[in-house]
Parts: sequence; C-alpha cells; structure tokens
Amino acid sequence: MHAAVDLTGTTLGIIAVATFVVAYAIVIGEEFTHLRKSKPVIIGAGIIWILVAFAYAARGDNVTPARELRANFLEYAELMLFLLSAMTYINTMEERNVFRALRSWMVSSGFSLRTIYWLAGLFAFFISPFADNLTTALLMAAVVLAVAGDNKQFVAVSCISIVVGANAGGAFSPFGDITTLMVWQKGVLRFDEFFALFVPAAVNWLVPAALMSFAVPRGKPKMHTEHIRVKEGGYMVIALFIATIALTVGLYHFLLLPPFLGMMSGLGVLTVYGYSLRRREVRKIPTTKPERVPEEFKPAAKPFDIFISIKRVEWDTLMFFYGVVLCVGGLSALGYLSLLSHSLYQGLGATEANVLIGVASAVIDNIPIMYAVLSMNPAMPDGQWMLVTLTAGVGGSLLSIGSAAGVGLMGQARGIYTFFAHLKWSWAVALGYAASIWVHFLVNRHLF
Repeated sequence: MHAAVDLTGTTLGIIAVATFVVAYAIVIGEEFTHLRKSKPVIIGAGIIWILVAFAYAARGDNVTPARELRANFLEYAELMLFLLSAMTYINTMEERNVFRALRSWMVSSGFSLRTIYWLAGLFAFFISPFADNLTTALLMAAVVLAVAGDNKQFVAVSCISIVVGANAGGAFSPFGDITTLMVWQKGVLRFDEFFALFVPAAVNWLVPAALMSFAVPRGKPKMHTEHIRVKEGGYMVIALFIATIALTVGLYHFLLLPPFLGMMSGLGVLTVYGYSLRRREVRKIPTTKPERVPEEFKPAAKPFDIFISIKRVEWDTLMFFYGVVLCVGGLSALGYLSLLSHSLYQGLGATEANVLIGVASAVIDNIPIMYAVLSMNPAMPDGQWMLVTLTAGVGGSLLSIGSAAGVGLMGQARGIYTFFAHLKWSWAVALGYAASIWVHFLVNRHLF
C-alpha cells in the first residue's frame, strides 16, 4: 500500500509516530510490567487511524482512510485465519501427547550431555518449520531441564542453541514464522523458493552451536524412566496436518486461491475427525462407579474437544498481530513508509538495509519490521527478498529478548538462561548471522 499524500510533516502525522513509539515501548517492557503486548498496540492502532482520518479530512478526503483501513484489515484477516488453523493443529498434537512422547524418548534414551545438546538444537531446527518457534523451543528446553536441570552451564548453552535453532529453522519455511508466512501470502516468493534458504539457515545455527559445544560438560545425566504414549489419533492428526499443508500449497499454486482457504478447510476436517475421536473416547468412560474412571479421562485430561485446542491458541499473538498491521498501515497512509523506504533502500542500498533490518529485529519484534518492508515493497530481486526474510527471521537470535523463543525460555529456565547468559555468547550468534548471509550470497548468487 502506498500513501496517496505526504503527511509526514504535519502535527497529526508526528503525533501518530509518537503514539506508535509509546505503544511499542510498552510492548518492549512486557517482561517487567506483565502487560500483554497486544493491549498497547491495539489501542495505538485505533488512535493512529483516527489521526489518519482527521489528517485526510483536513485535505477534503473522507474516502481514502476507510478504503485503506479495509485493505489492511483484509491482509490481517487472511493471515489470522491461516495462523488460527495452524495453531489449532499444533495444540491438538500437543494434547495428543505427540510432543511429550518425543520428549520422553529423549529423556529416557540414556544419551550423553553432548548428544542431548546436539539433538535438542537439531530437533528445534527441524520442528520449527512446521510448529512455531516458541512451542518448539519450550519443548526442547523441557528435555534439557528434565535431564540436567541442576547443571546450569549445560542448560544455558543448550537453551541458546535451541533459540538459535528454532529461529533459523523457521526462516526457510513459509509455515515456520509469521514473517515468512507474510512474505509467501503476499506473493513475493513462491512456496518452493523458501527452501533455497535451508543451507544459510542451517549455517546460522551450526556456527554458534559448534562454538558453544566446547562449553558443554562431558558425561551422562541420571537415567530417567519416563514413558509417555501418543494418545489415540495423534498420528492421524499429524497426517491430517501434512495433508492440509499440501492442500493449501496446491490451491495457492494451481488455482491462486488464498492460503487461508486450504488451512481452514483442513481445520474443518480436523473438527470432524475430532468429533469421531471424542465419541470413541466418551464411550470408554464407565457409566457406573466413577471412582474407577481411567486415568486418561479424569478431569485433568477430559475426552478430546477440538474447541479446547482452539481456545488455547495464542490469542495474545494474534491480537498483537492485528495491532501491528493496523499501526504500520496507518503510518504508511501518512507517508512514513515511503520516506523510510527511500532512506533505507535508496540511501543505503538493499543489502545494507536488509542486514540492518535483521539486526534491528534483535530489539524490535520482526512482525512489524517485515510488515513495514512488505508495505514499502522496494524493487528488489528475489535474492534480496530472501535475504530480508532470512535476516528478519534469524536476527532475533542475537539477543534473548529478540524472539518469542528467547523470551519464553527465560521464563522456563528462570535464573539459568538469562539475558546476560545469552549475551555472553552473542558474539558466536553474530558470527553465525554473518556466515549465513555470506553463504546465502554464495549458494543463491543466481537470484541476485
């Protein structure tokens, strides 16, 4: 979306920028205030669009703001429905013990600390292209804490490797991160083009992981005998998720139908399968002598209900996404993104701008950054679009507060994996960041 007029120097425009800065400052302070990040940006979005409407009205235009606002909301709605479907599938797999079974296998396999260190990072890298980086990181960190929670050095470096691996894994898949999803759904890159980022993303994780591996203690942790089975239907849910992804890609590639249609259709199939699954489980519950109800059907684990999986979706993230899209869209309507695009991409150059965007994502959430870049829509070859997709995805690994995975693990491994524990190894992560960019230019040079 391009601004029809330049209102960047007006009083209302300056107030709009100040509103966004204040709202985002509150978001950054979420760890200390415990105010959910969606709340300030939703309020900020409302204020900014009211200011946009007044600014245009002062020029005699009462039509453009509403039209641009609806266009912004349509973009958000398509992405929100896509994410709702994907998150519901992930929550259902979690409810069916798919992830807990994986964790129990790793905990009880008798691996050495070094093997667990590498496996945790490797699984984080390969699970995050399908699940979000926060879920993936929490799962792998739970393994690390279960096998060696009293070994602080091992937990700290393992958590850093997990964060880097989860963020890197999400960078080469349209399903791996909200930013890659935005790029794909916008039609900037084809589904298959993202896989050209696999090698650079792998390098991004492998370089710091290899450097940190020298700090991993030797020896084996105490053996655990934990054994968790995947609940009935768990493997079927995985198969349905894969089929849903295939349907989504096929509909978009061959019929040019928006991706949310395939995902929502797959969600519909999941709800029907969930209905039959629930009926089978309910029939197993004894009708007499309630004290003999099987363990898996006691109140803590009731028969399957798809709407519980939907309820457990990260609504704060989805509402934060709403606020960000509308805030950035409002600033674009005032002309600020055109100004920023000119300063970055014409002033510095595409490569320098895209590298800096990745560094900025270590402090600022990559969602507003990527949405701003897509809204600017600078003229770049596919190689540069892949570069900004890579840097925005992995740049958050430079600091523990730069991604949802890092913030989540600081809470899960409180007092062990901290901001300063991560900062101690930021130089290694930065080397991986630089190496991944160099490898991208090397292996994908034909795309520039």
